[in-house]
Amino acid sequence: MKKILHVEGMMCPNCAKHVKEALEKLSGVTAVDVQLAAKTAAVTLSSDVADGVLTQAVVDEGYKVLSVEAA
Repeated sequence: MKKILHVEGMMCPNCAKHVKEALEKLSGVTAVDVQLAAKTAAVTLSSDVADGVLTQAVVDEGYKVLSVEAA
C-alpha cells in the first residue's frame, strides 16, 4: 500500500529530510520518498496506517499536510 502526502512548507533539502525521518519512525512505514520540488511524500506501508497518524507526524515537524491520497 502506498499513500501520497501533499506537504506545504518544505523550503530546502533539510526540510525534506525532517519530513522523511518523521514518517520513517512510524510503525508500518517501510519506505518514504520525499520530492521537494513536487512538495510530496510518497509513503510505502506494510500495514494500514491512518491518514491522521501520517499527517500528525508531519505537523509535529512544523509542516502542513494539504491532503493524503492512496497511490
